Amino acid sequence: MFVTVVYVHVKPENVADFVEAIRPNHEGSVREPGNLRFDILQSVEDPTRFIAYEAYVDEASAKAHKETAHYLAWRDKVADWMVEPRAGVRYDGLFPAAREAGR
Repeated sequence: MFVTVVYVHVKPENVADFVEAIRPNHEGSVREPGNLRFDILQSVEDPTRFIAYEAYVDEASAKAHKETAHYLAWRDKVADWMVEPRAGVRYDGLFPAAREAGR
């Protein structure tokens, strides 16, 4: 599995708009070939902080995500809402393996 955990810090005045804007990106992403998970998490302690947990079967599938219309629209729409640039951290997914996850 090719996993990226993306840390996002949104300006307080844009939190509701961010949540609304990321839904279509999530919905499109989970339908992409090679996508295993695309979870959006919001911090309970600081609602301006989000994590996107993105798991793909391989690097090619993850890279293809960056070319999709839903991702590009979301990226452009939320660009000015960030406190700081998004930070993606790459991980190798060990368990469950893709075939254990039903793929």
